[in-house]
Amino acid sequence: MSGEQRDFNAAAATWDENPVRVKLAQDVFRALADSGLIRPGMDVLEIGCGTGLVTLLLQPCVHNITAADSSAGMLDVLNEKVRRKNCHNVKTQLVNPEGDGGIEGRYDLVVSSMTFHHIRDIPVLLGRIAAITKPGGILCIADLDRDGGKFHEDNTGVFHDGFDRAVLRKQFETAGFENVRNRTAAILRKPDSSGNLRCFTVFLMSGHVPGHAGADLRGE
Repeated sequence: MSGEQRDFNAAAATWDENPVRVKLAQDVFRALADSGLIRPGMDVLEIGCGTGLVTLLLQPCVHNITAADSSAGMLDVLNEKVRRKNCHNVKTQLVNPEGDGGIEGRYDLVVSSMTFHHIRDIPVLLGRIAAITKPGGILCIADLDRDGGKFHEDNTGVFHDGFDRAVLRKQFETAGFENVRNRTAAILRKPDSSGNLRCFTVFLMSGHVPGHAGADLRGE
């Protein structure tokens, strides 16, 4: 793990050229869809959207989606995709999820994929997410199981070597989320930091804010 920040702006232009990232985004979206967590009427926030690999898979399935990231370079790539695809229900927001500025809006579904291992203080962010999630709304996090620091070739900006699902579940519950569930969303085969081919698992964990969602979200 490293306390330094990674330069995601420099990586943005070639981010989508990595087939492992593209497949992972597809697997995470499929896990979300198969779990029945996506509804057409939802206002969605994605934290750590990057170049929008997950964002643009969610976009046709929801009412609107706010794609938030701390990297202007990543958002530039996504904004160009949105322009080319003429996606009127996608907006981007430059924000540091750990910063004082916070994230604007209220959401039915908050999604984050492969971002939480870059977050220093998980409980604080979970509390902030709970505050902007509507009653009955859902938080879904996709991230690595414990990996011993082997997933990334460069651990700059990595504050967690994956997660223990039981510990993260407890953190969800402490932040006020109920009905917390998890499943394996993806199994990735890639060289580890030592160059050896290895399998890494990515989980999807979801939790609900107490309350009732609107009728359009229940499909009534």
